[in-house]
Amino acid sequence: MRLMTESELPLRRLARGKVRDVYEVDADRLLLVASDRVSAYDVVMAEPIPMKGAVLTQTSAWWFRQMGDLVAHHMISADAGEIVKVVPALARHRADIAGRAMLCRRATVFPIECVIRGYLSGSAWREYKASRTLAGEKMPEGLSESCRLDHPIFSPATKAESGHDENITIGRMREVLGAELTAELERLTRLVYGRGRDVALKNGIIIADTKFEFGRTADGKIILIDEVMTPDSSRFWPADRYQPGRPQESFDKQPLRDWLDVERHAGRWNGDAPAPKLPPEVVKATSERYREAYRRLTGTALAA
Repeated sequence: MRLMTESELPLRRLARGKVRDVYEVDADRLLLVASDRVSAYDVVMAEPIPMKGAVLTQTSAWWFRQMGDLVAHHMISADAGEIVKVVPALARHRADIAGRAMLCRRATVFPIECVIRGYLSGSAWREYKASRTLAGEKMPEGLSESCRLDHPIFSPATKAESGHDENITIGRMREVLGAELTAELERLTRLVYGRGRDVALKNGIIIADTKFEFGRTADGKIILIDEVMTPDSSRFWPADRYQPGRPQESFDKQPLRDWLDVERHAGRWNGDAPAPKLPPEVVKATSERYREAYRRLTGTALAA
């Protein structure tokens, strides 16, 4: 599978994010193309990570197939052959989109990230440690880093165009979306996460937390969109090495972040773009981590 840092397809490009390019197919459909770009600390690296785009797209596609009976979603197909049949203009670009493109139903995106946490980690742990709260809501005393929460916590966040998303209270979400829609998105978030957490755990992966996006179609239906429980949108921990009370090893860009941390502490990088050139071993280790997450989760290796 060829590396891709930027896609150039004969369709109107609507957006280029840190990882995905979004193209318009027609009034009802979009094409999402996941590149091999990788970002850390809000900086996009110059070096791509082999297979990363395919891992993100095919992991999402796998989850959409698992969730079809629970929630409507935007995926039409993530198979390049099927996509080319629907969009013949892409025939000459089949090798470019293979594995990394998803044909999707179009929807108006709700401006809230639906975050749900089954374990106390990351920004949630930092807030808890400082104030015993999460998104401004009081939490019990005596919790430890990475501990399993008795009941997963729904903690929405604003969608930031750049920089980090900001955690908000459910009360603030109600002000933005209304009480009825907020309740429905929380219900769907808990439903999808509950199944995902159970399926992943059977395959040796703890999904500590994750975030979902939802949108509304032209006919008024609420659907699950974007990526679903990938190593980029979730914390994947190996269940056989889980120990509460400390940070956990994760199936994501951890090798990249660890290397960048060393560069920052050594004064060789100030945290701004451009990032330092990634050594080949860091690129290789990061790619292997993503691919291993897919293999463990689905039980099959992703073909190169």
